[in-house]
Amino acid sequence: MAGYVSAVDDIVSEYEGIEAQMADPETAGDQKLFRKLSKRYAELQPIIKINRELVSTREDLADAREMAHEDKEFAAEAERLSARAVELEEQLADLLAPRDPHDADDIIMEIKAGAGGEEAALFAAELARMYERYADKHGFTWEVLGLSESDLGGVKDMTLSFRAKTPSRDGAWSKFKFEGGVHRVQRVPVTESQGRIQTSAAGVMVFPETDDPGAVVIDDKDIRVDVYRSSGKGGQGVNTTDSAVRLTHLPTGIVVTCQKERSQIQNKARAMQVLQSRLEQMEREKADAEAAEGRAAQVRSMDRSERIRTYNWPENRISDHRIGFKANNLDSVLDGNLDDLFTALQAAERSERLEAE
Repeated sequence: MAGYVSAVDDIVSEYEGIEAQMADPETAGDQKLFRKLSKRYAELQPIIKINRELVSTREDLADAREMAHEDKEFAAEAERLSARAVELEEQLADLLAPRDPHDADDIIMEIKAGAGGEEAALFAAELARMYERYADKHGFTWEVLGLSESDLGGVKDMTLSFRAKTPSRDGAWSKFKFEGGVHRVQRVPVTESQGRIQTSAAGVMVFPETDDPGAVVIDDKDIRVDVYRSSGKGGQGVNTTDSAVRLTHLPTGIVVTCQKERSQIQNKARAMQVLQSRLEQMEREKADAEAAEGRAAQVRSMDRSERIRTYNWPENRISDHRIGFKANNLDSVLDGNLDDLFTALQAAERSERLEAE
């Protein structure tokens, strides 16, 4: 109990400190610092709100109990307040439970067609639309940073960013982090004339978007920069200038492209930010493995057997193999209704974290 009270006291002190810092005109002039503080402020707000209500409820409960000795009508009020205090204590304990420290972060997502040729590329495009629809429904903005399409409009390789419209303790990472891995599809491809069901796959990688450029130092000599013309379907050029940028990090082999902006300089800056985030995620996964925290790394192979989820079109079924989740509402899920699935994944993660603690 002492540790519980101490944790709340620490959070209240931090919250008040951030509040004072944000009110400082010098802080308001530093957009990067102000954004960082706003993000943490939003993370702490739900805890502060529940704690304030709990403190008030306990005070009212003490008064009601005291007055109940003289007036029996206050006994019922004391009983109600006692039950409410227990509810608030449980809510506060839940908010104080171990969380992924990156849950409030924005994310970068990469989607790559795997085994299955053109059908895999079309499925990768379906996944991208699914995530975009979910984002539209849940207060996230998204933008395509890089895209390589197939002849039929599928996705060979795509990089997107997802950001919360307003700072929150439940940012894009808290939702999309579960999507890293291989997604398998079973359906009759549009390219199949015999009507046979085929299996193909697409790979998804997700990592928090860094807001601290100095966290991992990137040496200029370790970067190869290639400039090219942005392309659409089948490699057709869609820009009149060579503004798209491809960065290759030589020590790791990581390749990042960005063709969103018209300016080559802007595309390079954005690509560097994505590369920074990729490298930081590698460091985090390495540290997690060394600490043996039991958190599974995202699957980087496109092998269709290393799957996290299967999408079965003929049976309208989606199956998440990590938690045994199954539902026959694939059409709804592809329309961006991922809430039930994400809730189940979050519950499983929370349970694992509590066990680890």
